[in-house]
Amino acid sequence: MHVQWNQYSLPLSTLINYIPVIATVITSVLSLVLARATLRYAEATDKSLALAREEFEREWSPELHIKLERLSANDARIVVTNLAKISVLLQLLQMRKTTLAVPFGRYFLNDPLVGGMTWTENIGKRLLACTGDDFEGQIAAAITFYASGRLFRTDWFRFQIHMSKGDILRIEPVNIAARRVRVLEPRTAETNHHHKVKDVTGEPVPVVGDDGDSR
Repeated sequence: MHVQWNQYSLPLSTLINYIPVIATVITSVLSLVLARATLRYAEATDKSLALAREEFEREWSPELHIKLERLSANDARIVVTNLAKISVLLQLLQMRKTTLAVPFGRYFLNDPLVGGMTWTENIGKRLLACTGDDFEGQIAAAITFYASGRLFRTDWFRFQIHMSKGDILRIEPVNIAARRVRVLEPRTAETNHHHKVKDVTGEPVPVVGDDGDSR
């Protein structure tokens, strides 16, 4: 039996020569496994960074919410909420009937609004001037403001309003803005210098938007 074992057994030198080959194969397999795990980790990291970037932009990009509230038969108020962390400077309130192509009323403002806070103002007389004594339909409102040295404008927030003989009977929101705020004036070195030296009590220069109305 010992002789047969020697006949069918491989020489020791041959086994030693196969050891580097086997080690190379094992190393290649482990390298492929590690490479696949690294790719998965890189993909997970990219997704995490994308989510973090999106959250950062959502928190620090300017975004305002507009709401009209009925206080009494003769008065109403506008509530502007700053949904972002960045502070803004309110410049212009625009209100119009949805049947009109251009804003009916433009009211210049100069009020700061800290992130997460709200700004309110009574607009009973302004609303009556926009609608008239008898009106039932939709009114749209938008705010133009400065943030980070650039001029933005919100989308139009729509409200269903019923006026009868000068009395405010009903104010109900129709929908929220479909689009985020849009940049009306880009930030440049010239505009930054302009903002620093500009009298904040002066009227801002009207800006023409992409829908044709003056802002």
